[in-house]
Amino acid sequence: MNTTTPTAQRLLALDVLRGITIAAMILVNNPGSWGSIYAPLAHAQWNGMTPTDLIFPFFLFIMGASMYISLSRQGFQFSSSYFRKSFKRSVLIFAIGIALGFVARICFSAFDIASAEPLGQRLVDSLLQVNNVRIPGVLQRLAVSSFLGSLIVVSVPYKHLLQVAAGLLVLYAVILFLGNGFELSPQNLIARIDLALFGEGHIYKDVMADGTVIPFDPEGLLSTLPCLAQVILGVYCGGLLMSKAHALNDKIVQLFIFGGISLLLGELLSYGIPVNKKIWSSTYVLVSCGYASILLGLLVWFIDVKGYRQWCKPFNDFGVNPLVIYITGTVFGILFDAVRVNLGDRVQSIQELIYQFLVGVTGNDHLSSLLFALFIVMLSWLVAKELHRRSIYIKL
Repeated sequence: MNTTTPTAQRLLALDVLRGITIAAMILVNNPGSWGSIYAPLAHAQWNGMTPTDLIFPFFLFIMGASMYISLSRQGFQFSSSYFRKSFKRSVLIFAIGIALGFVARICFSAFDIASAEPLGQRLVDSLLQVNNVRIPGVLQRLAVSSFLGSLIVVSVPYKHLLQVAAGLLVLYAVILFLGNGFELSPQNLIARIDLALFGEGHIYKDVMADGTVIPFDPEGLLSTLPCLAQVILGVYCGGLLMSKAHALNDKIVQLFIFGGISLLLGELLSYGIPVNKKIWSSTYVLVSCGYASILLGLLVWFIDVKGYRQWCKPFNDFGVNPLVIYITGTVFGILFDAVRVNLGDRVQSIQELIYQFLVGVTGNDHLSSLLFALFIVMLSWLVAKELHRRSIYIKL
């Protein structure tokens, strides 16, 4: 990890879109109460899509667009030093994802004031009991997708990237058709592979329609395959945006055209291949990339063509330090949930106390849950703003 100053070539619209995505990630991950969430802020239970389901694929798309900018500086040339650097970065991000799980375990153990077990013993137990540590996760998927996606991009000419992405999506769709991939059941090939590789204790549990709990991880290994296409499509759009052969307005039009075609194709194919985040279906990639490309084009027009920049400063703060602010928001959420107060007749977390206070003020469970999430976003933004003010940009 190092601290650097961003180059003058940073694209503001891309940083802003990244910042919007990070802020949205923190927002949906930290409600005041998981039982009181507005529908757009919850994931779709199975088939279909909510606004929340766009957040993670947006980040992968943005990662691809940023990858184009980064790799263009070295001429998209593969080298052993690039391989080592990319591999090291991905391993570190993967390890941070695992470590956040341990941070949660340590915090909940440390602040378990109802436990009679000595603090030291609780902390040791939280570190040694690894039989239920989840291995897949958000950062883990980002790490794998970034590493493998970058290897593909430096190995395949830019003009063939769309064909490679299409090939990956077709291959994945075929695998899902052959492996019960569109069912939320133990027979789903995605679940079977994760269960065989990681074991039941190390993957996420989901609930079937009849209430049965099964091991099914939305960030599993097989469903990472279409994420590579997501990254590649982001790289392709990064090339459209950074092309020196076209004027800025023409680039925006190209982003709109790509986004419109991708969105239309995904929606048409969804009649046979449902849009589904938990399996990261091929149509889910197309639809989410379509929305991302269109939104990126709108932001470039709004910020760079029209010059409306004042509104986006907070999102730029998020966007220039995405990983560290995502981790910051995650840790804030863990701490507010883990730190507990003894009120005599009951023990409550700081999160519960704040949430109940907000319910008392607003009289609305869902609004109070949203306000708490916005509070976590605001705390994270204060950290992001201070880092940006001090010109501290933490990169892996």
